[in-house]
Amino acid sequence: MSGEKDVILNNIKTRASVREYENRPLSGEDITEIINAGIHAPTAFDAQPWFFVVVQNKEMMKRMSDHCKPDLLSQLEDATNDAAIQYKKNLATDEFNIFYDAPVLVIVLGSSEGFTTEYDCCLCAENMMLAAHAMDIGSCWVGTACFIQDNPEFLDELGIPSGYRIIAPIVFGYAKDNVPATPRKDPVVVWVK
Repeated sequence: MSGEKDVILNNIKTRASVREYENRPLSGEDITEIINAGIHAPTAFDAQPWFFVVVQNKEMMKRMSDHCKPDLLSQLEDATNDAAIQYKKNLATDEFNIFYDAPVLVIVLGSSEGFTTEYDCCLCAENMMLAAHAMDIGSCWVGTACFIQDNPEFLDELGIPSGYRIIAPIVFGYAKDNVPATPRKDPVVVWVK
């Protein structure tokens, strides 16, 4: 059991967000396996409130990216940290794609009826990213893509039914390079005994 524990903990600790992808498709079987890992996440009252849209159409992903970029620039207008400044520069260029030219975008949506939907879908998304990492597939949660929700044409084109909202847009693909995990700060922990 100790060896299995080490493999699981290593997978969690070495997962990193990938922002450069090879121009190589993922198989339908791999995408299905990643989603299947997601649906094994815990949910309050066993609600399982999720709905998935898999986008492999690069032209559509570019249109969605172009739709989101002005809103993102507006939201980041007053941001002054180095990462935000660099991201604003990227957003201002025509060729930048918020989906990083990944071959697959999986949008995790949640039912508007559940009161723990966001938590449930976030747990699902993390399972998906960890499963992908275990399969040597990179991923990146592109939260900035939630602006798609404001465009009824995209919602219709994506086949998203009413009563669902975008929780976790995640891109998947094979990383161009090995991406090291970001070092973590020591957590603040209060022990109550």
